[in-house]
Amino acid sequence: MGIRKKTTNKNPPVMSHEFVIQNHADIVSCVAMVFLLGLMFEVSPVHMLNCPEQTTINHFQHGIKDLATIFFYMLVAIIMHAIIQEYVLDKINKKKHFSKTKHSKFNESGQLSAFYLFSFSWGASILVSENFLSNPVTLWEDYPHILMPFQMKFFYICQLGYWLHALPELYFQKTKKEDIPRQLVYILLYLVHIAGAYILNLNRLGLVLLVLHYFVELLFHVSRLIYFSNENRQMGFTMWAVLFVLGRLLTLSLSVLTVGFGLANAENQGFDWAAGNFNILFVRITVLAAVCFTQAFMMLKFIKFQLRRWREHAEAQSLKKKQVINKGKSKKDKANGVNGVHAHDSPRSRKEKSS
Repeated sequence: MGIRKKTTNKNPPVMSHEFVIQNHADIVSCVAMVFLLGLMFEVSPVHMLNCPEQTTINHFQHGIKDLATIFFYMLVAIIMHAIIQEYVLDKINKKKHFSKTKHSKFNESGQLSAFYLFSFSWGASILVSENFLSNPVTLWEDYPHILMPFQMKFFYICQLGYWLHALPELYFQKTKKEDIPRQLVYILLYLVHIAGAYILNLNRLGLVLLVLHYFVELLFHVSRLIYFSNENRQMGFTMWAVLFVLGRLLTLSLSVLTVGFGLANAENQGFDWAAGNFNILFVRITVLAAVCFTQAFMMLKFIKFQLRRWREHAEAQSLKKKQVINKGKSKKDKANGVNGVHAHDSPRSRKEKSS
Protein backbone atom coordinates (compact mmCIF):
# COMPACT_ATOMS: atom_id res chain seq x y z
CA MET A 1 0.00 0.00 0.00
CA GLY A 2 1.55 3.29 -1.04
CA ILE A 3 1.87 6.25 1.31
CA ARG A 4 -0.58 9.01 0.45
CA LYS A 5 1.11 12.40 0.18
CA LYS A 6 -0.39 15.24 2.14
CA THR A 7 -2.01 17.75 -0.18
CA THR A 8 -1.14 21.32 0.68
CA ASN A 9 -3.62 23.99 -0.26
CA LYS A 10 -1.62 27.02 -1.38
CA ASN A 11 -4.71 29.13 -1.93
CA PRO A 12 -5.68 31.09 1.22
CA PRO A 13 -9.25 30.92 2.57
CA VAL A 14 -11.78 33.13 0.81
CA MET A 15 -12.10 36.65 2.28
CA SER A 16 -9.10 36.11 4.55
CA HIS A 17 -6.40 38.79 4.79
CA GLU A 18 -4.07 36.89 2.46
CA PHE A 19 -6.87 36.32 -0.03
CA VAL A 20 -7.75 40.03 -0.14
CA ILE A 21 -4.09 41.07 -0.47
CA GLN A 22 -3.36 38.58 -3.28
CA ASN A 23 -6.54 39.35 -5.23
CA HIS A 24 -7.17 42.99 -4.33
CA ALA A 25 -6.67 44.15 -7.94
CA ASP A 26 -9.35 41.74 -9.22
CA ILE A 27 -11.74 42.72 -6.40
CA VAL A 28 -11.27 46.42 -7.11
CA SER A 29 -11.77 45.79 -10.84
CA CYS A 30 -15.16 44.25 -10.11
CA VAL A 31 -16.15 47.29 -8.05
CA ALA A 32 -14.98 49.61 -10.82
CA MET A 33 -17.12 47.67 -13.31
CA VAL A 34 -20.19 48.61 -11.24
CA PHE A 35 -19.34 52.28 -11.81
CA LEU A 36 -18.83 51.70 -15.53
CA LEU A 37 -22.18 49.96 -15.79
CA GLY A 38 -23.79 52.89 -14.01
CA LEU A 39 -22.33 55.30 -16.54
CA MET A 40 -24.24 53.45 -19.27
CA PHE A 41 -27.54 54.63 -17.78
CA GLU A 42 -26.79 57.91 -16.01
CA VAL A 43 -24.71 61.00 -16.68
CA SER A 44 -21.28 61.18 -15.06
CA PRO A 45 -21.37 63.13 -11.76
CA VAL A 46 -19.58 66.32 -12.85
CA HIS A 47 -20.35 70.00 -12.45
CA MET A 48 -20.28 71.48 -15.95
CA LEU A 49 -20.90 75.07 -16.94
CA ASN A 50 -20.76 76.82 -20.28
CA CYS A 51 -18.30 79.66 -20.52
CA PRO A 52 -20.31 82.85 -21.13
CA GLU A 53 -17.71 84.29 -23.49
CA GLN A 54 -16.96 81.18 -25.53
CA THR A 55 -19.97 78.92 -25.69
CA THR A 56 -18.06 76.25 -27.57
CA ILE A 57 -15.78 75.58 -24.57
CA ASN A 58 -17.18 73.82 -21.51
CA HIS A 59 -15.85 74.82 -18.10
CA PHE A 60 -16.30 73.02 -14.80
CA GLN A 61 -16.45 73.79 -11.10
CA HIS A 62 -16.06 71.63 -8.01
CA GLY A 63 -18.98 70.19 -6.08
CA ILE A 64 -20.15 67.38 -3.83
CA LYS A 65 -20.60 65.01 -6.78
CA ASP A 66 -16.83 65.04 -7.29
CA LEU A 67 -16.52 62.62 -4.35
CA ALA A 68 -17.99 59.78 -6.43
CA THR A 69 -15.66 60.57 -9.32
CA ILE A 70 -12.64 60.72 -6.99
CA PHE A 71 -13.60 57.35 -5.51
CA PHE A 72 -13.83 55.80 -8.97
CA TYR A 73 -10.38 57.06 -9.97
CA MET A 74 -9.03 55.85 -6.64
CA LEU A 75 -10.09 52.35 -7.76
CA VAL A 76 -8.42 52.93 -11.13
CA ALA A 77 -5.21 53.97 -9.34
CA ILE A 78 -5.25 50.75 -7.29
CA ILE A 79 -5.58 48.69 -10.49
CA MET A 80 -2.76 50.61 -12.22
CA HIS A 81 -0.58 50.20 -9.13
CA ALA A 82 -1.05 46.42 -9.26
CA ILE A 83 -0.31 46.30 -13.00
CA ILE A 84 2.96 48.26 -12.66
CA GLN A 85 3.97 46.16 -9.66
CA GLU A 86 3.29 42.77 -11.27
CA TYR A 87 4.41 43.34 -14.85
CA VAL A 88 7.34 45.72 -14.33
CA LEU A 89 8.75 45.99 -10.81
CA ASP A 90 8.42 42.36 -9.75
CA LYS A 91 10.21 41.17 -12.89
CA ILE A 92 13.09 43.58 -12.28
CA ASN A 93 13.29 42.50 -8.62
CA LYS A 94 13.63 38.87 -9.67
CA LYS A 95 16.55 39.70 -11.95
CA LYS A 96 18.38 41.99 -9.52
CA HIS A 97 17.83 39.93 -6.32
CA PHE A 98 17.56 42.97 -4.05
CA SER A 99 17.62 42.71 -0.28
CA LYS A 100 14.41 43.27 1.68
CA THR A 101 15.28 46.91 2.40
CA LYS A 102 16.21 47.68 -1.19
CA HIS A 103 13.21 45.70 -2.42
CA SER A 104 10.70 47.94 -0.63
CA LYS A 105 12.54 51.15 -1.55
CA PHE A 106 12.81 50.04 -5.17
CA ASN A 107 9.07 49.36 -5.33
CA GLU A 108 8.30 52.72 -3.75
CA SER A 109 10.56 54.64 -6.13
CA GLY A 110 9.32 52.68 -9.13
CA GLN A 111 5.67 53.44 -8.41
CA LEU A 112 6.29 57.10 -7.59
CA SER A 113 8.56 57.63 -10.60
CA ALA A 114 5.79 56.49 -12.93
CA PHE A 115 3.24 58.69 -11.18
CA TYR A 116 5.47 61.78 -10.99
CA LEU A 117 6.48 61.47 -14.64
CA PHE A 118 2.86 61.19 -15.75
CA SER A 119 1.64 64.01 -13.49
CA PHE A 120 4.51 66.36 -14.33
CA SER A 121 4.04 65.90 -18.07
CA TRP A 122 0.28 66.35 -17.81
CA GLY A 123 0.49 69.38 -15.52
CA ALA A 124 3.18 71.06 -17.63
CA SER A 125 1.02 70.66 -20.75
CA ILE A 126 -1.87 72.38 -18.93
CA LEU A 127 0.39 75.24 -17.85
CA VAL A 128 1.54 75.76 -21.42
CA SER A 129 -1.93 75.55 -22.94
CA GLU A 130 -3.45 77.95 -20.38
CA ASN A 131 -0.47 80.40 -20.56
CA PHE A 132 -0.01 80.47 -16.80
CA LEU A 133 3.79 80.56 -17.05
CA SER A 134 4.00 83.36 -19.61
CA ASN A 135 1.63 85.55 -17.59
CA PRO A 136 2.06 84.95 -13.82
CA VAL A 137 -0.54 87.63 -13.01
CA THR A 138 -3.22 85.08 -13.95
CA LEU A 139 -2.40 83.18 -10.74
CA TRP A 140 -4.39 85.75 -8.72
CA GLU A 141 -6.11 87.88 -11.32
CA ASP A 142 -9.92 87.55 -11.52
CA TYR A 143 -10.08 85.49 -8.32
CA PRO A 144 -12.10 83.38 -7.48
CA HIS A 145 -11.24 80.93 -10.24
CA ILE A 146 -14.37 78.83 -9.91
CA LEU A 147 -14.41 77.86 -13.60
CA MET A 148 -11.83 75.32 -14.73
CA PRO A 149 -11.13 73.75 -18.11
CA PHE A 150 -11.76 70.04 -18.32
CA GLN A 151 -8.07 69.11 -18.23
CA MET A 152 -7.44 71.04 -15.01
CA LYS A 153 -10.47 69.62 -13.21
CA PHE A 154 -9.64 66.10 -14.37
CA PHE A 155 -6.02 66.62 -13.21
CA TYR A 156 -7.15 67.48 -9.68
CA ILE A 157 -9.62 64.58 -9.61
CA CYS A 158 -6.86 62.14 -10.57
CA GLN A 159 -4.44 63.63 -8.04
CA LEU A 160 -6.89 63.24 -5.19
CA GLY A 161 -7.79 59.74 -6.37
CA TYR A 162 -4.15 58.68 -6.50
CA TRP A 163 -3.21 59.92 -3.03
CA LEU A 164 -6.37 58.41 -1.57
CA HIS A 165 -5.43 55.06 -3.11
CA ALA A 166 -2.11 55.22 -1.24
CA LEU A 167 -3.98 54.67 2.05
CA PRO A 168 -5.36 51.16 1.28
CA GLU A 169 -2.07 50.33 -0.47
CA LEU A 170 -0.39 50.43 2.96
CA TYR A 171 -2.46 47.35 3.73
CA PHE A 172 -2.25 45.71 0.32
CA GLN A 173 1.56 46.05 0.15
CA LYS A 174 2.07 44.81 3.73
CA THR A 175 3.93 47.95 4.74
CA LYS A 176 6.09 47.58 7.85
CA LYS A 177 4.69 49.13 11.01
CA GLU A 178 7.73 51.39 11.45
CA ASP A 179 7.27 52.78 7.91
CA ILE A 180 3.53 53.48 8.19
CA PRO A 181 3.79 56.78 10.18
CA ARG A 182 6.27 58.24 7.67
CA GLN A 183 4.11 57.35 4.70
CA LEU A 184 0.91 58.53 6.38
CA VAL A 185 2.46 61.94 7.00
CA TYR A 186 3.35 62.66 3.37
CA ILE A 187 0.09 61.14 2.05
CA LEU A 188 -1.96 63.40 4.32
CA LEU A 189 0.18 66.42 3.39
CA TYR A 190 -0.53 65.79 -0.28
CA LEU A 191 -4.26 65.35 0.31
CA VAL A 192 -4.58 68.46 2.48
CA HIS A 193 -2.69 70.74 0.09
CA ILE A 194 -4.30 69.45 -3.12
CA ALA A 195 -7.80 69.44 -1.66
CA GLY A 196 -7.21 72.87 -0.12
CA ALA A 197 -6.17 74.40 -3.45
CA TYR A 198 -9.12 72.70 -5.17
CA ILE A 199 -11.78 73.79 -2.65
CA LEU A 200 -10.45 77.33 -2.07
CA ASN A 201 -10.33 77.93 -5.84
CA LEU A 202 -6.55 78.37 -5.78
CA ASN A 203 -6.31 75.76 -8.53
CA ARG A 204 -3.93 77.78 -10.71
CA LEU A 205 -1.39 78.33 -7.95
CA GLY A 206 -1.78 74.72 -6.84
CA LEU A 207 -1.12 73.46 -10.35
CA VAL A 208 2.11 75.46 -10.68
CA LEU A 209 3.39 74.33 -7.28
CA LEU A 210 2.50 70.69 -7.98
CA VAL A 211 4.34 70.67 -11.31
CA LEU A 212 7.40 72.23 -9.66
CA HIS A 213 7.31 69.80 -6.75
CA TYR A 214 6.71 66.73 -8.93
CA PHE A 215 9.71 67.54 -11.12
CA VAL A 216 12.03 67.62 -8.10
CA GLU A 217 10.56 64.43 -6.65
CA LEU A 218 10.80 62.70 -10.03
CA LEU A 219 14.53 63.45 -10.16
CA PHE A 220 15.03 62.02 -6.68
CA HIS A 221 13.25 58.72 -7.29
CA VAL A 222 14.85 58.23 -10.71
CA SER A 223 18.25 58.86 -9.08
CA ARG A 224 17.45 56.26 -6.44
CA LEU A 225 16.50 53.71 -9.10
CA ILE A 226 19.79 54.38 -10.89
CA TYR A 227 21.65 54.06 -7.58
CA PHE A 228 20.10 50.65 -6.95
CA SER A 229 21.34 49.44 -10.35
CA ASN A 230 24.84 50.89 -9.81
CA GLU A 231 25.86 52.33 -6.42
CA ASN A 232 28.67 54.37 -7.99
CA ARG A 233 26.20 56.56 -9.87
CA GLN A 234 25.25 59.27 -7.36
CA MET A 235 25.36 62.38 -9.54
CA GLY A 236 21.57 62.48 -9.64
CA PHE A 237 21.39 63.00 -5.86
CA THR A 238 23.64 66.05 -6.13
CA MET A 239 21.44 67.58 -8.82
CA TRP A 240 18.36 66.77 -6.77
CA ALA A 241 19.81 68.43 -3.66
CA VAL A 242 20.36 71.71 -5.53
CA LEU A 243 16.94 71.65 -7.19
CA PHE A 244 15.26 70.69 -3.92
CA VAL A 245 16.47 73.86 -2.19
CA LEU A 246 15.58 75.98 -5.24
CA GLY A 247 12.16 74.34 -5.37
CA ARG A 248 11.45 75.28 -1.76
CA LEU A 249 12.48 78.89 -2.39
CA LEU A 250 10.34 79.12 -5.53
CA THR A 251 7.37 77.59 -3.73
CA LEU A 252 7.58 80.13 -0.92
CA SER A 253 8.12 83.01 -3.35
CA LEU A 254 5.14 82.12 -5.56
CA SER A 255 2.90 81.54 -2.55
CA VAL A 256 3.77 84.87 -0.93
CA LEU A 257 3.49 86.68 -4.27
CA THR A 258 0.07 85.18 -5.07
CA VAL A 259 -1.58 85.01 -1.64
CA GLY A 260 0.31 87.65 0.32
CA PHE A 261 0.41 90.37 -2.34
CA GLY A 262 -1.84 89.47 -5.28
CA LEU A 263 -4.96 88.42 -3.39
CA ALA A 264 -4.35 90.92 -0.57
CA ASN A 265 -4.47 93.80 -3.05
CA ALA A 266 -7.33 92.40 -5.13
CA GLU A 267 -10.58 94.33 -5.33
CA ASN A 268 -12.76 91.29 -4.71
CA GLN A 269 -12.31 90.98 -0.93
CA GLY A 270 -14.66 89.10 1.38
CA PHE A 271 -16.05 85.66 2.18
CA ASP A 272 -18.80 84.24 -0.02
CA TRP A 273 -19.22 80.46 0.00
CA ALA A 274 -21.79 80.43 -2.79
CA ALA A 275 -19.59 82.52 -5.08
CA GLY A 276 -16.46 80.57 -4.10
CA ASN A 277 -14.71 83.67 -2.75
CA PHE A 278 -12.42 82.96 0.23
CA ASN A 279 -10.28 86.08 -0.06
CA ILE A 280 -10.18 87.14 3.59
CA LEU A 281 -7.24 87.72 5.92
CA PHE A 282 -7.78 84.57 8.00
CA VAL A 283 -7.79 82.29 4.95
CA ARG A 284 -4.74 83.98 3.43
CA ILE A 285 -2.78 83.66 6.69
CA THR A 286 -3.85 80.01 7.06
CA VAL A 287 -2.77 79.18 3.49
CA LEU A 288 0.62 80.87 3.88
CA ALA A 289 1.16 79.26 7.29
CA ALA A 290 0.39 75.80 5.83
CA VAL A 291 2.79 76.35 2.92
CA CYS A 292 5.57 77.70 5.17
CA PHE A 293 5.14 74.88 7.70
CA THR A 294 5.29 72.23 4.96
CA GLN A 295 8.39 73.75 3.35
CA ALA A 296 10.13 74.00 6.74
CA PHE A 297 9.20 70.38 7.50
CA MET A 298 10.58 69.24 4.15
CA MET A 299 13.81 71.21 4.63
CA LEU A 300 14.28 69.63 8.05
CA LYS A 301 13.84 66.15 6.59
CA PHE A 302 16.20 67.11 3.76
CA ILE A 303 18.92 68.29 6.16
CA LYS A 304 18.64 65.10 8.21
CA PHE A 305 18.85 63.03 5.03
CA GLN A 306 21.98 64.87 3.85
CA LEU A 307 23.68 64.62 7.26
CA ARG A 308 23.00 60.88 7.39
CA ARG A 309 24.27 60.49 3.84
CA TRP A 310 27.46 62.44 4.57
CA ARG A 311 28.00 60.45 7.77
CA GLU A 312 27.67 57.15 5.92
CA HIS A 313 30.03 58.42 3.22
CA ALA A 314 32.60 59.50 5.83
CA GLU A 315 32.37 56.13 7.59
CA ALA A 316 32.86 54.32 4.28
CA GLN A 317 35.89 56.47 3.44
CA SER A 318 37.45 55.93 6.88
CA LEU A 319 36.87 52.19 6.57
CA LYS A 320 38.62 52.18 3.19
CA LYS A 321 41.57 54.12 4.65
CA LYS A 322 41.89 51.66 7.52
CA GLN A 323 41.86 48.77 5.07
CA VAL A 324 44.59 50.43 2.99
CA ILE A 325 46.70 51.14 6.12
CA ASN A 326 46.28 47.58 7.37
CA LYS A 327 47.29 46.21 3.98
CA GLY A 328 50.35 48.46 3.97
CA LYS A 329 51.34 47.34 7.47
CA SER A 330 50.91 43.69 6.60
CA LYS A 331 53.18 44.14 3.55
CA LYS A 332 55.81 45.92 5.68
CA ASP A 333 55.64 43.22 8.34
CA LYS A 334 56.16 40.53 5.71
CA ALA A 335 59.06 42.45 4.22
CA ASN A 336 60.64 43.03 7.67
CA GLY A 337 60.20 39.40 8.52
CA VAL A 338 62.07 38.31 5.39
CA ASN A 339 64.83 40.87 5.96
CA GLY A 340 65.14 39.76 9.58
CA VAL A 341 65.70 36.18 8.50
CA HIS A 342 68.41 37.25 6.07
CA ALA A 343 70.03 39.50 8.69
CA HIS A 344 70.38 36.67 11.25
CA ASP A 345 71.68 34.40 8.53
CA SER A 346 75.34 35.54 9.04
CA PRO A 347 78.36 34.05 7.17
CA ARG A 348 79.35 32.09 10.27
CA SER A 349 75.92 30.54 10.54
CA ARG A 350 76.03 29.72 6.87
CA LYS A 351 79.40 27.91 7.40
CA GLU A 352 77.97 25.98 10.30
CA LYS A 353 74.99 25.05 8.18
CA SER A 354 77.23 23.96 5.33
CA SER A 355 79.44 21.89 7.65
